[in-house]
Amino acid sequence: MSSPSKRRDMDVMKLMMTDYKVETIQDSVSHFFVEFKGPANSLYSGGVWRVRVELPDAYPYKSPSIGFVNSIYHPNIDERSGSVCLDVINQTWSPMFDLVNIFEVFLPQLLLYPNPSDPLNGEAAAMMMRDREGYERKVKEHCERYAKADDIQSQQEEASDDEDVDMSSDDEMDVEGI
Repeated sequence: MSSPSKRRDMDVMKLMMTDYKVETIQDSVSHFFVEFKGPANSLYSGGVWRVRVELPDAYPYKSPSIGFVNSIYHPNIDERSGSVCLDVINQTWSPMFDLVNIFEVFLPQLLLYPNPSDPLNGEAAAMMMRDREGYERKVKEHCERYAKADDIQSQQEEASDDEDVDMSSDDEMDVEGI
């Protein structure tokens, strides 16, 4: 069995070898950003988000913290902090999962199948249940407004200009369980 640090390094390298753009912060394999595209055939299709990832020292035995940097309208994602309410990351995380699972399975499934009965964004959940067409319009408007590849590039440039990228704010990085 390999040590947690070797496993962390291996998982980050595995993620970097996929089609995802990974931007480390100060060359750290514990703090980085991933460019995540909305799943095809979903309301989020065409959207591009910058997702913060923070790996705890005990990773993979302890789940990573993830959060959307640019705004996304979804019942299970806090619009302000970007925190994600996803059971598999917080409650049922297993060392059998890796970072690629998060971006290829867990997040796409969350976007495809929101759970309005246990929301982090109450407004989005209520709208989804009461006015499905209005909800779908608002999701698409958010994608157009906040989730363009150009927006991601601007955020990357701002972050590289800011030498003091602080990812230590626990309340912004907390992952909520369903």
